[in-house]
Amino acid sequence: MVIANLKQLVHIPVDAVMLDGELVLPEDAEAVVIFAHGSGSSRYSPRNKFVAEALQEEGLGTLLFDLLTREEEMLYANRFNISLLTDRLKAATLWLEQHLKEKGLAVGYFGASTGAAAAFWAAADLRKEVRAVVSRGGRPDLAGPVLDSVEAPTLLIVGERDYAIIDLNRDAFKRVTTVKHLKVIAGATHLFEEPGALEQVAYAAAEWFIRHLLSTEQKTAA
Repeated sequence: MVIANLKQLVHIPVDAVMLDGELVLPEDAEAVVIFAHGSGSSRYSPRNKFVAEALQEEGLGTLLFDLLTREEEMLYANRFNISLLTDRLKAATLWLEQHLKEKGLAVGYFGASTGAAAAFWAAADLRKEVRAVVSRGGRPDLAGPVLDSVEAPTLLIVGERDYAIIDLNRDAFKRVTTVKHLKVIAGATHLFEEPGALEQVAYAAAEWFIRHLLSTEQKTAA
């Protein structure tokens, strides 16, 4: 099935800065997934773009945007300022909700590394707006105080050989109280560079978002 996508470069005003992003909306989209990238990355992350394209093929909209400006990115501490990243993600979510107000799309988060921590903090606060969360190689430990407050169905994806992160995700999984699943990709390391690993991430994420964001009619069609 070929899906027509509307691609739009967007500029999201947050406080005194403007954050650049790319919004892609497939024809008749019912939901949109906002991506929160990890430290040292941006909306150009090849892994996030790969996943985003997979979601678009399933009829899901995507928003990839820069959590920090270029100037802010140069200050290393900003990359791990979870409070700042969370505020940016929440602002982008509310902006998107207003921008697409007439469409009434369901919203989900896809967070990677430190971006996943920001996604959990934001989801815990914006409970009505965020209906599903997926974490890829995430740092849920940086959102420890709010994990049990997240109401959105949560999927944790981690590589089997991502030894520094897998235990953090297993511990976080125990603390999440909503609908949840821990997906361990066999043989994969932190960046999922192994053959077929990122494809498994994209498939698992798409399946999760379809299940929790789309209407019954849309799920049947998919």
